Amino acid sequence: MTEGMVGLPGGAFRMGSTDFYREEGPVHEAWVAPFEIDTHAVTNRRFRRFVEATGYVTTAERPLRGAEYEHLSNDERQPGSLVFRPTHGPVDLGDWRQWWHWVPGARWDRPYGPDSDVADLDDHPVVQVSFEDARAFASWEGKRLPTEAEWEYAARGGLESATYAWGEEPNTGAAHANTWQGRFPYDNRGARGWRGTAPVETFAPNGFGLHEMTGNTWEWTSTAWTAQHVDPATTCSCGPASDPGTAQRVLKGGSHLCAPEYCLRYRPAARSAQTEDSATTHIGFRCVADA
Repeated sequence: MTEGMVGLPGGAFRMGSTDFYREEGPVHEAWVAPFEIDTHAVTNRRFRRFVEATGYVTTAERPLRGAEYEHLSNDERQPGSLVFRPTHGPVDLGDWRQWWHWVPGARWDRPYGPDSDVADLDDHPVVQVSFEDARAFASWEGKRLPTEAEWEYAARGGLESATYAWGEEPNTGAAHANTWQGRFPYDNRGARGWRGTAPVETFAPNGFGLHEMTGNTWEWTSTAWTAQHVDPATTCSCGPASDPGTAQRVLKGGSHLCAPEYCLRYRPAARSAQTEDSATTHIGFRCVADA
């Protein structure tokens, strides 16, 4: 067994949900082979070792390519990424631009901009990493990113068709996961005192011994996004995309920004689309390896 990982037997399980958001259906039987998975998300400490050993430059540290962003000025194409900032009061929840802001200089070791750092956040999950960044790190460790099916199987922790990774009880008072506590996006009382990411292993593990499979940060998977699960009778939607140029991948798990009235997605079945070049303050990842 690889250090820091848990071995899972794999097998068939009921994947998806029809109780919340359309993209989570249809419920179907999925199958995964045995595999190993990180017990928690990749941390800043672990990602720093990768950067120092390889000299890797993350997506957020590179200027936007002029050919793809011709409408932007040179200043607007400077390196940076998206940063969450709470609003001063209630806003239209249909307009994400109210709380997401492009910040030049924001990157994995300066997640909120040039004046921030991760000096005291070694045990927090690394954020501001794109799909390419996560895949490069996984390859460096001799691992890979999980497929959506592998991720959901692991997140369920053996609880077949349960709403949450811990069962049916809501996350009242952040008893089970790091999710938004209060009115989104302006009033957050904090999950066990944490506003933003919490250190890994802050919350109890699921039935497989895996921490923060939901809440804290969204996590990249290798699966190409589809508006719904592809009919399993015709083809499997659970494997990695064969086209390396696919624009969007599936994110799983929800994050510390998920609030029931806006984004009840801190559930194993929940899924979200994200462009491969996106890096934000609430997206991280964990790795898997073939058994």
